[in-house]
Amino acid sequence: MITKKQALDYHCMGNKPGKIEVNPTKPCRTQLDLSLAYTPGVAQPCLAIKDNPGDVYKYTSKGNLVAVVSNGTAVLGLGNIGAAAGKPVMEGKGVLFKRFADVDVFDIELDTQDPEEVIKACQLLEPTFGGINLEDIKAPECFQIEETLKETLNIPVFHDDQHGTAIISAAALLNALEIVEKDIDKIKVVYAGAGAAGIACAKLYCALGVKHENILMVDSKGVMYEGRGDEFNKYKAEFVRDTDRHTLAEALVDADVFVGVSVADTVSQDMVKSMAKNPIIFAMANPDPEITYPDAVEARSDVIMATGRSDFPNQVNNVLGFPFIFRGALDTHATAINDEMKIAAVKALATLAKEDVPDEVARAYGVDYFKFGKEYIIPKPFDYRVLEWEASAVAQAAMDSGVAQKKIDIEEYKRELSQRVGRGRLIMQVLTDKARKEPKRIVFPEGDSTRILRACHIILQEKIGQPIVIGQRGVIERLAQEHEIDIEGIEIIDHVQYDKREAYAQRLYEKRYRKGITLNKAWNLMFDRTYFGIMMLEMGDCDCVLSGVTSEYPSTMRPALQIIDLNPGISKVSSMFAMIDRDKVYMLADTTVNIDPTDEELAEIAISASNVARAFNIEPHIAMLSFSNFGSAQYPESRKVARATKLVKEKAPDLIVDGEMQADTALMPELIDKYYPFSDLKGPANVFIFPDLNSGNIAYKLLERIGGLVAVGPILMGLSKPVHVLHRALDVNQIVDMAAIAVVDAQQAARR
Repeated sequence: MITKKQALDYHCMGNKPGKIEVNPTKPCRTQLDLSLAYTPGVAQPCLAIKDNPGDVYKYTSKGNLVAVVSNGTAVLGLGNIGAAAGKPVMEGKGVLFKRFADVDVFDIELDTQDPEEVIKACQLLEPTFGGINLEDIKAPECFQIEETLKETLNIPVFHDDQHGTAIISAAALLNALEIVEKDIDKIKVVYAGAGAAGIACAKLYCALGVKHENILMVDSKGVMYEGRGDEFNKYKAEFVRDTDRHTLAEALVDADVFVGVSVADTVSQDMVKSMAKNPIIFAMANPDPEITYPDAVEARSDVIMATGRSDFPNQVNNVLGFPFIFRGALDTHATAINDEMKIAAVKALATLAKEDVPDEVARAYGVDYFKFGKEYIIPKPFDYRVLEWEASAVAQAAMDSGVAQKKIDIEEYKRELSQRVGRGRLIMQVLTDKARKEPKRIVFPEGDSTRILRACHIILQEKIGQPIVIGQRGVIERLAQEHEIDIEGIEIIDHVQYDKREAYAQRLYEKRYRKGITLNKAWNLMFDRTYFGIMMLEMGDCDCVLSGVTSEYPSTMRPALQIIDLNPGISKVSSMFAMIDRDKVYMLADTTVNIDPTDEELAEIAISASNVARAFNIEPHIAMLSFSNFGSAQYPESRKVARATKLVKEKAPDLIVDGEMQADTALMPELIDKYYPFSDLKGPANVFIFPDLNSGNIAYKLLERIGGLVAVGPILMGLSKPVHVLHRALDVNQIVDMAAIAVVDAQQAARR
């Protein structure tokens, strides 16, 4: 469970509070740059836009910029908390727009509850934005605001609270009906919740074929029926029925579909049992649904169930909609998001769910595969294909329906979309998935680090492994309480009072008595938590060790090398970093251990690195790096790399490897094709073996700090049991990544 302090710390960490920032897309380093960016150069695009208003899309960011507008009157179940209090949600919406569809956002919080003022503000903003996403505005005002803006603005306006849930659940509905073989024009549908989302769902379902007369809508007072004595607003009035069913329980008798956008625990198992054969239940109240998934499937084995939660099948998540809908609308300079575009999004999602799911997507969710059926009726949010499928469908519908101001080649557009948002992070999920399948015991000697304790909490939540922290229980518990860290389930071992301490000291003495370790010194070393943790690993009391966030690198390396044996055929430990780019992962070795490895050692490093790459589900293409290309500079340093390349090919003939070569040659297949067609390396390399520690260490740090790649590591290679170093700058998520790597390493060690 996320604590209050965790959430607050997340939003204020670093030197910039909040979750978003603005970055320039053009250089501004010289006087010329400044003159072009501002005066006098900026006058030229201004005049061009004055003469041709459509050029605003050519010379400004308007075409990729959305306003997320809210007055904070209906925030995430928190209610009317005001504009400023709603700002964190709007910033979060901006993060999702950027992460999933590369759409830039300014969040705009309006301090008014007057719908006319909201309308006027949005109208005044039209020149700035390519689209407006209305968010967390209460009903019925939200309907009035959206309707008016659609009529008066020439840019797309979309109220996600209405249409997002409607679009995603409608895709799920089409697929559920296909599975149970029911016709959409014959089904009876009951809606619980007559606010923005409920009414939007009903309208969209009707557009897809559900008949008005087959709908019963339930609000907080019961079924909306003629003669109830209430004065319904015009939006609700459309769904008032002449019926003798007045309660939700009565409405659900023989119903085919239940759509819940209300509150938790409003549907009982008996109500589910009263529904028609093969009932479809979308219980989408968040965080707790109208009926839980376990209760629904216990009541009816033939039910198809969806919720708003990620821990059960068929999550109806709005992030499957708004980023991609706006992406398609923006890229065609659409003047509106109309019903045709919404229906196109519905059908794209429904169709995608029936396609074969790539292994990497399934692994990201900790399963072997997804297959279309009762427990998979809508795509997953992290399925990278959603961008291509949905945005292109929306763009096509915009052109077909006449609201697009820009015509695009849809096939070329699909290719562009497939490259727009990277999949590099998804590759890291592969390791997390592998860890979850066979969790291991992970020892963290630095139990008095808040970063370690936070990471351990996540490791438990994500089921990556069983964390064990070393330190004084009282100190750790006080620290956790002070920083509001939930440490329930985390094992704490006080190394000073541990009953196996003497046995650990004896074992260390037996391993090192001819290398300067006396029994007394071994005893004293057991007061060192890193030595103690690694002895736990040596004695089989844990499966892997992660240490280093509060100590120097050698403080972890030294005891690991003294205590843990090397793998057969390995003469030295080495290390690598996985460098995660938007859509790629590069493996760099050796980056932290061997200062000047021999040719034999370089060959070992290359083979070890290939094994790590395969753990990431990456087929290694190895470049043995140098300042020379295939003998172009004959020096001892380059000849060493050439000899190492030959050794790798002899020892592991199945590997794709070549060298010695320069870094740009390794990354540019066109250079190899043109100048070195004899090379075994075809296509860009993804594993890079550096000739010495200078070059490897410098390269990974430059890629991280200047290139902006995420560095995961160092991953130690060559030890028979997993010990990995956590360098001091790692954040909590990177520690969790390292835990997943350590667990996978432990799994492989157990198999060896």
